[in-house]
Amino acid sequence: MKIGILLGDDIGLEVVPECVKVMKAAAARTGLAVDWHEFPIGKAGHEAHGTTLPKVTEDGLRGMDGWIMGPIGHNAYPRNDPTWVMPPVRKKFDLFAALRPSLSHPNIASIHKNVDIAFFRELTEGMLYSETVVAGAPEFRPNDDITVAMRVITRKGSNRVAREAFEMARTRPRRKVTAAHKEPVYRLACGMFAEECRKVAKEYPDVEFEEMMIDSIAMKLVADPRRFDVVVTTNQFGDILTDIGAGLVGGLGLAPGLCIGEKQAMAQATHGSAPDIFGQNIANPYAMIVSGQMLLGWLGRKHKEPKASTAADLIQKAVTRTIAEAKHLTKDLGGKASTAQMGDAIATAISQ
Repeated sequence: MKIGILLGDDIGLEVVPECVKVMKAAAARTGLAVDWHEFPIGKAGHEAHGTTLPKVTEDGLRGMDGWIMGPIGHNAYPRNDPTWVMPPVRKKFDLFAALRPSLSHPNIASIHKNVDIAFFRELTEGMLYSETVVAGAPEFRPNDDITVAMRVITRKGSNRVAREAFEMARTRPRRKVTAAHKEPVYRLACGMFAEECRKVAKEYPDVEFEEMMIDSIAMKLVADPRRFDVVVTTNQFGDILTDIGAGLVGGLGLAPGLCIGEKQAMAQATHGSAPDIFGQNIANPYAMIVSGQMLLGWLGRKHKEPKASTAADLIQKAVTRTIAEAKHLTKDLGGKASTAQMGDAIATAISQ
């Protein structure tokens, strides 16, 4: 396996090394051979190459099976300078689906217990202009009183994210997919997404399928999240629902993510770069570590490599054990451990 390492900005420099440490421990335990490659991105990329996504990084990633990308501190980047932008990694590599699980733990405070939801968010379309257009933006303001925005939905984009959701559902005990949309109002846009979900559902008769309006699912996620198993939706709706999911189980520190393409995947935690706590060694590495665990699991399925799948299972068990023991948790999880101490504890649990 060839895996890239992109530290990102701010706390990315702290949590990504812990993710790599844990992944290396799992790879060593299973005998999985991994060729690691570090590439510059974000602020470091700009300082070295004059852009947040240097050509050396883009070219290097094309030879990787997957990579780990730390959070990017783009909110602090200079405005009106095209060299200081959110690196368009998802668009460049056609990473079309974001898998974002929402999993509660018994000894971590959360609104609900026994929550286990896998959210699939389409990533290449919708109203997020960095993904939908080659040049310009799909919104404009003809005068000071009017703004017009465009939403992009395609059959290809809808079909392939739905297929990923159904494939995931087949690996889970409940085997259920909920498609979230607003078809009665957006009859063409959400209608196309719903049509493709229904087409895919027919190919998976062993998976239960339901549809739900986006406003209804937002309410029901808060009231009764245990009724959901796998949820698939469009880009902007997914951006919102996955943050609701994170809030249900303890916050963004417990919100890992995996961006999936046809041939490659990127481990990327949901949280930002948190410059306010950078350098204090207190950032929670959970989301980044579990994102790496998800990458190994995807690589195992994609390449039919049992060692990668076993390594992913080892990390999941080690994370669950470390949280259950509650001896090496960061402050936001009710403990006193540093970022590195929590990472060390998870890596040690893998070896035991």
